[in-house]
Amino acid sequence: MNYENIKFQIEHGIATLTLNRPDKLNSFTQAMHLEVRSALAAVQADPTVRVLLLTGAGRGFCAGQDLSDRAVEPGAEGVDLGHSVETYYAPLVMTLRSLPMPVICAVNGVAAGAGANLALACDIVIAAKSASFVEVFCKLGLIPDTGGTWHLPRLVGHARAMGMAMLGEKIPAELAEQWGLIWKAVADTALMDDAMAMAEHFAVAPTKGLAFTKRAIQASYANTLPEQLKLEGEMMRELGYSHDYREGVTAFIEKRTPHFMGE
Repeated sequence: MNYENIKFQIEHGIATLTLNRPDKLNSFTQAMHLEVRSALAAVQADPTVRVLLLTGAGRGFCAGQDLSDRAVEPGAEGVDLGHSVETYYAPLVMTLRSLPMPVICAVNGVAAGAGANLALACDIVIAAKSASFVEVFCKLGLIPDTGGTWHLPRLVGHARAMGMAMLGEKIPAELAEQWGLIWKAVADTALMDDAMAMAEHFAVAPTKGLAFTKRAIQASYANTLPEQLKLEGEMMRELGYSHDYREGVTAFIEKRTPHFMGE
């Protein structure tokens, strides 16, 4: 499809998806949701894609929902926000988490509301030092959706999750790194170079093993230790027969760089 609200390309195993409404801090409209959904479907359908890099255009990553896209007029009936979550935001989070490849998020500026939680749904988050994360929902009488109530306590613990969710204070990128909310805060000028270098690393990495790692860590939140150990055994059994494991061992023995196929 022709994209008006995002930029999307696939090159050398790297899919790059850029939210592209910079004049609105890349806030989501229904049209942008549909374009993102289309791009992610293309990622899922293309066997050459080994990593997804998500970022934003301009001075912000994503300001969450564009409130003018579902404005509530004074005296008018309310808006069914549950429908919005169920139709757009929840499927978006689940798609990102289920992609059989690493998903990198390069946060280039403010990540607010659903934009913050969209970033946290990715596997590895790198942020410019000038970037920040803010759970603005409490200022509108709402809850942190887009997986916020699930990811926040798991990333930063109960106390900090409650503070972020109920106070709506801006968390600078360097503090977010200290808290474990994100992987790393880097100089603004280095953000995209560092993010692309990571994407290039993953584009030639053993993708199947990374996908299984992603699934295993996600499963650990619900599993008991015996259940997790069983899952690890099942995954290791399958990975032991993979091309990349054989190639990795052979390359190690032969003292050369492995040539992984992602399978």
